[in-house]
Amino acid sequence: MMAQAARTDIRWRVFGGGPKVVLLHGGMQSSANFTKLARSLAGDFTVYVPDRRGRGHSGPARVGHGLRAEIDDLAAVLDETGARNVFGLSSGAVIALRAAMELPVERLALYEPPLKYGDHDPVAWLPRFEKELSRGHRAAAFVTVVKGTGDLRYVPRAALIPFLGLVIRAGEGKRIGEMIPTMRLDAAVVEDAAGPLDLYRAVTADTLLLGGDRSPAYLTGVLNGLEPVLPRVRRVTLTGVGHLAADDSGKPETVAAELRKFFR
Repeated sequence: MMAQAARTDIRWRVFGGGPKVVLLHGGMQSSANFTKLARSLAGDFTVYVPDRRGRGHSGPARVGHGLRAEIDDLAAVLDETGARNVFGLSSGAVIALRAAMELPVERLALYEPPLKYGDHDPVAWLPRFEKELSRGHRAAAFVTVVKGTGDLRYVPRAALIPFLGLVIRAGEGKRIGEMIPTMRLDAAVVEDAAGPLDLYRAVTADTLLLGGDRSPAYLTGVLNGLEPVLPRVRRVTLTGVGHLAADDSGKPETVAAELRKFFR
């Protein structure tokens, strides 16, 4: 299905039937990464899984793309579908959180939004990433993102780059290679959202904060900062999972169990 937002087509997939829920993916992802999560929820909900701009089957991102465009895109999806429940992962959670301040979101579930908080800069990797991309070194840029966002901290770059270079040149890995440049879009979202967490006292939606006990410490810190600020909030820490628990490669059924209870 499709809606139009700021002259860009936003397309999504639909699963199941029942109360309506939108799943908003994060960086290096498309709607395809939430297939297992959507199917886990489809027995109880109508699940809409959009491709954010520049990914999957949606239209391209425009020059100057940032948080405003992403909020407008989510607004178009909510308007077209009538959904009022939103789950966001990572940068998708940043968008969902900011959107909840102005859109008719009634229930909001957030998995580890990488907001700027304290001394940590979640997009400090961006200058090196852009330099490597400009030289055509996609594998190196991928490693810069992975390490910059807190994953594979103990694996040397020298070992990762040739391995990932092989991955993104073959089979399903080609799709990953095509997604690498879109991380600049996620960085723009995070940069546009920078500001004091007190801003989110204005969120009126019932909110579920989700995180994994294996996630980077700074993401747990963001949740610690948000929990006392959000007016109507519940916090759940999932055992044995990290930042990408909701992804098809993680443990989406664990995330689905919490979303099922919350969105009901």
